[in-house]
Amino acid sequence: MSWIPQIIFAVILFLGIAYFTRNIRKIVRNIKLGKKIDRTDNPGERWKHMTRIALGQQKMVVRPVAGLMHIIVYVGFIIINIEVLEIIIDGLFGTHRIFAPLGSVYDFLIGSFEILALLVIVAVTVFWLRRNTLKLSRFWYPEMKGWPKKDADYILYFELVLMVLFLTMNGADYQLQQMGADHYVQAGAFPVSQFLAPLFDGLTEGALVIIERTAWWLHIVGILIFLNYLYYSKHLHILLAFPNTWFANLKPMGQFNNLESVTKEVKLMMDPDADPFAAPDPAEDEGEPEKFGASDVMDLNQVQLLNAYTCTECGRCTNECPASQTGKKLSPRKIMMDTRDRLEEVGKNIDSNNGEFVGDGKQLLGDYITAEELWACTSCNACVQACPVSINPLSIIMDMRRYLVMEQSAAPAELNNMMSNVENNGAPWPFNQMDRLNWKND
Repeated sequence: MSWIPQIIFAVILFLGIAYFTRNIRKIVRNIKLGKKIDRTDNPGERWKHMTRIALGQQKMVVRPVAGLMHIIVYVGFIIINIEVLEIIIDGLFGTHRIFAPLGSVYDFLIGSFEILALLVIVAVTVFWLRRNTLKLSRFWYPEMKGWPKKDADYILYFELVLMVLFLTMNGADYQLQQMGADHYVQAGAFPVSQFLAPLFDGLTEGALVIIERTAWWLHIVGILIFLNYLYYSKHLHILLAFPNTWFANLKPMGQFNNLESVTKEVKLMMDPDADPFAAPDPAEDEGEPEKFGASDVMDLNQVQLLNAYTCTECGRCTNECPASQTGKKLSPRKIMMDTRDRLEEVGKNIDSNNGEFVGDGKQLLGDYITAEELWACTSCNACVQACPVSINPLSIIMDMRRYLVMEQSAAPAELNNMMSNVENNGAPWPFNQMDRLNWKND
């Protein structure tokens, strides 16, 4: 009957990974609802960008305190996963500390894990205090009420509990090693958990085994639960930050893209040999005309939808936004959160209708993001510059503005006047071209 724990472990591991895979496939499916875009140019520069931003955390250290704490949690998360590999092997094969034969290397690894676990506990505590005691303003904007606020705290609690369980498991294991308990080989260095020894004084070997095994099981099951919680959480960025930074727009921030259909029309207008009255070639069936701009998530491109899923909700974009700072309704973070929420709503619609989207009478523009928010944007790119994972809220704002202007003629009166002047007078001012130099006579 000694193999029963291994079977239970294998079943839990399989279910955890299977559910995670299912959710990841949903995310990929939802992202593919967007328009295709080619972001495979300059692969060398893209790898460098991803290494600097996602792996090297270059933009995080702009704010030293938060940056240092985040790097500690980030490195701890990556490194301690090596320990998870050992737990998985032990769980499947009924071994205990399978990597113990590595000797001094193993001692160094376990010691490093413990120090990192302690640092993660400190960092998580600091993060919680900044959010809930110091109440930094960017964590208390209107879009951060309800689930987003709870989600941020749940993540911190998860990480705290997982690190405490890891140290508890090691502390009990250390005591059992000192007692010479069967199956607990002398292995590992315990620079942190050894100080938990007084908590275990007077306990029998059987009680210590129960504590160690309980912490072991809760630790690995907790990791699997946390892995599957990522799909519902802003913490999904720990996975998506890498592809998101790789597919980032490498062009200068002030360079906007032109709509291909509009570019063709302008070239036709500028071509002296073109016949504006010529009938279109029947062999060139262009199908239904493409929508100008975007009114819903399906009109956005796939990188923009990836941006939405990658958003960390840190609020650095909104904190730097001049429109937000001057009391306007715009919050770049809310733009990304609304896009993700709408995309999730569309995904659930597809799930409940056998893989087909059934119109629900809603769209991103109007039901989630208002025209007031869009026109408050100064298109300064401050949000893009501030984002630590290369998210571009401005691209979504500009595409939705295009829809308002080119599909609905719903630009503000001041902008409509300016565009009329450009059309009629060749300049944004309400003066005839022949009168432009009249000012010199004054």
